[in-house]
Amino acid sequence: MADDNQKAKADVGKKKEDFEFAKILGEGSYSTVVLAKDKSNGQKYAMKILEKKHIIKEKKVAYVNREKEVLSKIKHPLFVRLYFTFQDSDKLYFGLSFAERGEITPYLRKVGCFDETCTKFYTAEIVEALDYLHQLRIIHRDLKPENILLNEQWHVQITDFGTAKVLEPGSSQCRADSFVGTAEYVSPELLTSKNACYASDLWALGCILFQFTAGFPPFHGANEYQCFQKITKGEYSIPDGFPAPIADLIEKILILEPTERLGAEEKGGFGPLKQHDFFEDIKWDTLMEQKPPPIKAYLPGQDLHSDMNVLDGMDADGQDDFDGSLLLAGLGLADQSKPLASQSDDRKALLAKQESNSPWSPFCNGELILKAGLVDKRKGFSCKRRQLICTDGPHLYYVDPVAMVLKGEIPWSEHMQLEMKNFKTFFIHTPNRTYFLEDPSGEAQQWVTLIENLQKKKKSVN
Repeated sequence: MADDNQKAKADVGKKKEDFEFAKILGEGSYSTVVLAKDKSNGQKYAMKILEKKHIIKEKKVAYVNREKEVLSKIKHPLFVRLYFTFQDSDKLYFGLSFAERGEITPYLRKVGCFDETCTKFYTAEIVEALDYLHQLRIIHRDLKPENILLNEQWHVQITDFGTAKVLEPGSSQCRADSFVGTAEYVSPELLTSKNACYASDLWALGCILFQFTAGFPPFHGANEYQCFQKITKGEYSIPDGFPAPIADLIEKILILEPTERLGAEEKGGFGPLKQHDFFEDIKWDTLMEQKPPPIKAYLPGQDLHSDMNVLDGMDADGQDDFDGSLLLAGLGLADQSKPLASQSDDRKALLAKQESNSPWSPFCNGELILKAGLVDKRKGFSCKRRQLICTDGPHLYYVDPVAMVLKGEIPWSEHMQLEMKNFKTFFIHTPNRTYFLEDPSGEAQQWVTLIENLQKKKKSVN
C-alpha cells in the first residue's frame, strides 16, 4: 500500500495534455471511460470523463461527489483504485486503475456459466471485497456482474460507486429517495420500504452466485415490474442438478428479511458466511496471492429432453431423410473429375430435390443442406432443442423444430474452433461465445468433421 500512496501523491496536478487517449472502455449514463496512457511514464489508467454541463443538467452532482468520496476511502486490491482527479473548463477526470481483462460479463456470456471451481473462487473474492467495504461502513448498492472487472492477473476489481452510500457511525441502513440499482439484483427491502442496508449487498451476492452457476439471474421477467414482483415475493427456483453446496448457500442468502441473510450482522457477519461448506477449501488469508482458476463452463447433467417427441417426417434421431446424400456433393468432393458445369448442374438438381423434400429448405437462403439434425443447445442449466442445419454457404442455422421458426445462426469465422467431448457432446467456440451442443443420436463426430472440412475448403478457396 505504501507504493500506491506514493504513486497517488506523485500524480497530483495532472492535466489532459499529460495523457494519450485510446479506446473507449465503457460508457455510462453520465460518463465515458477511456484508456489513457501517461506520456511521462507509460502508465495506463481507466480515465473516467464526465461532462460538467450534463452532470448539472441531470442533477448528478451528488452522485459524482459521492463516488469520489467513496473511492478516496478504498485502498484494497479487489477494487478499482482512484489515483488522481483533475478538471478543465468542460470536464471532470477520474484517473482509475486499469483492469486489463475488462468486465466479467463477457466471459460469463461466452461459456454460459462457470464451473464450480471458478464460481467458488470469484464468489470468494467478492465476499472478501464486501467484508472490507462494509468495515468502511460503505454499501455498494449496485453490485452486479457488469460492475465486476478482472485485472491482468484475473483477480476481481469491483467498480462503479456512483450509487454507493457511506453510513454514519452507528447506522445500519440508509433511505433511498429514488430507485437505486439494477432490476435483477435489487434487494426486496429497497422495493418495499425504500431502505438499503449492508445485507442489500448480500442479496446481490446471492443473485450473482446463482448466475455464475446457472447462466441466468434468479429473478427475471418480461419487464421490470414482473421482475420486481418476483423479488418482493422471493419467487425463484433452483434448477435440477444444481450443486448442493451452492444451492444451500443461495437459499441462506436470498431471504426476504435482511437480518436473516447469512453474512448479515445479526447472523454473525462475514465469519459464518466464509465458513459455509461451499468455501470449505478456500484459504481466505492468501486469496489475493493465489492464481485464479481458468474460466471453464459448468457441464450439468445430460438428456434434459430425452422424452421429447421428434417431428413427423424425420427419423427417430431427428435426421432429415434427405440430407445424408448431400455431404460429399455439398463439399465439392463427390466427383472431382467432373467438369465445373456438370458439378453446377448436380448442385441445381440437389437443390431442386431439397426444396421438394426437406422441411428445412425454407430456412437456408437457397443454400445446399449438408447436414441437419436435432441437437440440445445448452447454456448453463437452460436447454433448448433445436434443429441444427449446416449448409454449403457455409452457414450454421438453428431452428425451433416445433414452431418452425428460425431462432438464430452460429456466426461462421476463421477463428471458430471445434471441440468434441464425447460421441454426443461437442462445442463450437466463436470469438464472442461458446455453443454447447448435444446430439441425442450420437453424431457429434460427424458434425465436427463436417464443419472442420468446410473450414478447410473455405480457407483453400480464399
